[in-house]
Amino acid sequence: MKPALSLSVATSALLLAACSPADISASRLDSSGSAGSETGGPPGAAQTNPLLADWATPYGAPPLDLIEDAHFLPAFASAIASHAAEIEAIASDPDAPTFDNTLLAMEMTGQDLGRISSIFFNLASSASNDQIRAIQREMSPRLAEHSASITLNPDLFARIDALYQQRDSLDLTAQQARLLETTHDDFIRAGAQLQGADRERFAALRSELASLYTRFAQNEQADRESWSMELSEADLTGLPDYIVSAAAGAAADRDRDGHVITLARSSVEPFLQASPNRDQRETAWRAWMQRGDNDNANDNKDTIAQILSARLELANLLGFETFAHYRTAGTMAGTPDAAMALMEQVWWPARDRALEEAADIEARIAEAGLDHELEPWDWRYYTQQVRAERFDLDESEVKAHLQLDNMIAAMFYVSGRLFDVSFHERTDIPTYHPDVRVWEMHNADGQVMGLFYGDFFARPGKRGGAWMSSFRAQNGQTGQIPLILNNCNYNKPADGEPALLSFTDAVTLFHEFGHGLHGLLSNTEYASLAGTSVDRDFVEFPAQIYEHWLSQPEVLERFALHHDTGEPMPAALLERILAAGTFNQGFATVEFLNSGFVDLEYHLNTNTDTIKIDTFENRILGKRDNLEDIPMRHRSTHFLHAFAGEGYASGYYSYLWAGVLDNDGFAAFEEAGDIFDPDLARKLLDSVYSAGDSLPAMDAYIGFRGREPNVEPLLHNRGFIKAEG
Repeated sequence: MKPALSLSVATSALLLAACSPADISASRLDSSGSAGSETGGPPGAAQTNPLLADWATPYGAPPLDLIEDAHFLPAFASAIASHAAEIEAIASDPDAPTFDNTLLAMEMTGQDLGRISSIFFNLASSASNDQIRAIQREMSPRLAEHSASITLNPDLFARIDALYQQRDSLDLTAQQARLLETTHDDFIRAGAQLQGADRERFAALRSELASLYTRFAQNEQADRESWSMELSEADLTGLPDYIVSAAAGAAADRDRDGHVITLARSSVEPFLQASPNRDQRETAWRAWMQRGDNDNANDNKDTIAQILSARLELANLLGFETFAHYRTAGTMAGTPDAAMALMEQVWWPARDRALEEAADIEARIAEAGLDHELEPWDWRYYTQQVRAERFDLDESEVKAHLQLDNMIAAMFYVSGRLFDVSFHERTDIPTYHPDVRVWEMHNADGQVMGLFYGDFFARPGKRGGAWMSSFRAQNGQTGQIPLILNNCNYNKPADGEPALLSFTDAVTLFHEFGHGLHGLLSNTEYASLAGTSVDRDFVEFPAQIYEHWLSQPEVLERFALHHDTGEPMPAALLERILAAGTFNQGFATVEFLNSGFVDLEYHLNTNTDTIKIDTFENRILGKRDNLEDIPMRHRSTHFLHAFAGEGYASGYYSYLWAGVLDNDGFAAFEEAGDIFDPDLARKLLDSVYSAGDSLPAMDAYIGFRGREPNVEPLLHNRGFIKAEG
């Protein structure tokens, strides 16, 4: 998943309005709300509140060991007030607007709000509790209101617009021109040209949506964390040791004895793959699919309806036919039709492959002497059996060679070979949880270029999935290095045992580190253009192309070492893993596209008042003769990408769009005959990883590849077409 949005200075409030767990940033507060006044607390607050003080830490890293929930409300109040004053000073400047007194001045505002927000939203995603959630509910609309007060400030926009109209005569550098262009566009998309009642209504919708996004995310987390399934000793029979160990750890995390399966993907998905108990598989699968759809206090159906209605009205106010048209207008795709066309192009080959996979599973069921139909809770279980038989693969044998520490070393090794950087662990940087680890990233000259935080294990209070975020973006004006955070949700092993990953887990590790490198290697003049501040359907490219290096023999032979013996993965096992690379891609692609189609169709719909969630999902999936035993990867009521913020709303397709880019992009290294080809690596660094949003996304891709992307490598790598020749 894309990193949470970096909170750059000039646009920090604007970004906060759409910030969510599905984005690249996160959130945290004290439920009492009593630690200070609305104006920022008592005199001397900066001395007693670490959020408002200077940070005497290495590289100005957040003093996470000193921050308490009660510090956030007064810190937010103070930072919002100071940011508002800074913006008003720019807007009311009597001098004619220049780049320096307007754009650059804006870029340097909101420093306190940016750093407070980055800490808060990261903690809300990674270390939440009742107090934090209460503060998030209070602050989300307040931050949205603050954002609107900036983007809807007519005097401020008049200065930006005056510069934009004169842009060809201002003698701006390339990055200055890009900053002016993107800032002007951001303000227009945030309603700056609206007048009167429309302007007021737009601001109210932004505040309403901020609250709805928070409610959706908190409902999903509450529903997920409230469910668990206890396993008896008899239920453990036939389960691999790594699942038994993880189930014991999940029980201990909940102060319970025995073993439990939870709705964390790292818990429930391996159980669905391995448990011979069909009734328990069905129970777990239904609970997993029904998150947010249980007609309880955490139900999200009404929340979705309210979100869709507010989004449509917001888009209409800005002159767009639908919210999908509004969102895709700022992406590589440009239109929802282009996004839909790409998904349609891949759908039918993927569906054909999924039908073949279903036939294999049905044959397996028949061979076992069973007469039940193939159901969704059967797919993963029998797929694993077919996979093991066809490729002679034992998941336990594979995991035994994929130790987390070695995979971390592997991802660092690849970055060193490609970009000439190295990582060195620090144990004195403050963190928010004992599991979090921190590394310095050094360049070839030994200079520290950034800090990388890794939070790899699942636990209560941490949202599901995997994502990249930041405590601070790279800033060419201040010289501040980036502070980047990766989150995963692997099962934490018992004390003294190694953390072992599935191959899919290891791919996720590389994916998120690809996002991390996009932030760490950023080299832009302005924080608003830094790192992952790029088109949503381009931001996945640096993460997805990085996945390809994991499956290369040169990497696996060096780092896929048996956790007991230290022996390299046997060549025969490695060959079987690579041979299985296209296995079950029909299922995986259909499952993904189901969510992509539903997401886009929701936001193309103009009758939001009549939407019934189940009926809508079934109608959209039925339009393309979907396989009933392959549902959406994320059902609507727990679809964080679509409804916990706007980052991937009408944009879930972007993973597939970036899939075209990453498969075509890695093909360049294959064509060169060297997966670490130095010339290509330099182009990839200069045009993509370090460029941020300093140039349009397609220009960035062409700067690396030398041409526009081709869809055929994706279809080939997923096994949907055969290579020519």
